[in-house]
Formats: sequence, structure tokens, C-alpha cells
Amino acid sequence: MFFLKGQLDAFSEPVFRKVIGKYVDEGPIHVILDLSTIDFIDSSGLGALVQIAKKCQGRNGTFQAVSNARVTQTVKLVRLESFLNLRASLPEALEHIPQA
Repeated sequence: MFFLKGQLDAFSEPVFRKVIGKYVDEGPIHVILDLSTIDFIDSSGLGALVQIAKKCQGRNGTFQAVSNARVTQTVKLVRLESFLNLRASLPEALEHIPQA
């Protein structure tokens, strides 16, 4: 699980994509990102989330994102809320991780 704080935008996206992407490539197939403290997300950030979700799916894993109202609103504008599996809380996200 990862906690993100601040912004996920064109400035922070390359580092985010590199770090999280490497983790998903080498680590567990089920990932939860806590975006609840994100103040701003732009199209670059959304693109990075989509890429991470696709990597998880490609490994037969799951991707969950704990969101806040601001992030949820942005994600809903581009109709990605179902694909990104937005959840209101960490316990809710954990409920949707398959048991081994």
C-alpha cells in the first residue's frame, strides 16, 4: 500500500510512475494507493494511475484507490471511477482484495 500526499500532476508524475511502476513490476499483484490526501490531480496523474491499474490487471492482480471528494470528482469527469476502483476508505479497499 502506498500513501500519496500533495499533487499528482505533470511535475510529480514521472517519479510516481517510475517508483510505483517498478514496485508493481517486482512486487505484489494487489495494490492499494491511498489518494485521500491528494490536493490536485491532472491528466498526467490520471494517466499514471491508469497505467498502474493496467499493470496490476496484466499480472492478474487488483488495483484499488482510496480517494477523497476532490480526486473522485476529477476521476468521474473522465469516467474512470469503475476502472480505478475508487474506494472511500482503506477498510473498504481491503475488502475487495482477493484472499489467497
